[in-house]
Amino acid sequence: MKAYIEERAIEIANYIIQSNATVRETAKKFGISKSTVHKDVTERLEKINPRLAIQAREVLELNKSERHIRGGLATKEKYMTLSKNKKSRTF
Repeated sequence: MKAYIEERAIEIANYIIQSNATVRETAKKFGISKSTVHKDVTERLEKINPRLAIQAREVLELNKSERHIRGGLATKEKYMTLSKNKKSRTF
């Protein structure tokens, strides 16, 4: 494995652990795909630093278990905003 990939995997894992970031947030921050983030954390990092891989995976599993809640909150926010806009246009 190339050195820059190993460094990226470690940097990604540290970012996920420190900021409690999701795969999507991490991908956006590093300018890479969600697939690359997932592969770096679940496969590549396991060979480089197993302990760090476990910590990062725990954060990702927690985020995965909570994603339906975040999605519901986002939908609620969307419709609250739409409702406010309709009320402000009423004559």
